[in-house]
Amino acid sequence: MSIEELEEWFSKAPAPEMPLYLDAATKVNDYDFFVTSHFEGIRAAKNDFTRAPLLARLMKMKLLIESNL
Repeated sequence: MSIEELEEWFSKAPAPEMPLYLDAATKVNDYDFFVTSHFEGIRAAKNDFTRAPLLARLMKMKLLIESNL
């Protein structure tokens, strides 16, 4: 899935109830801020090493949303 496809998916996805735990160490309190800041970070990243953790967290969020649809 490309970044553009992922961004489109999140634009149409229902926001889950907050707070939400992606894992034991990652608590999300504000869904809109989470998505916006992660895509801004991906666009600003100069290499895949800085992009990878942001994409991983977005994919975890996507899986959690899909599992609750």
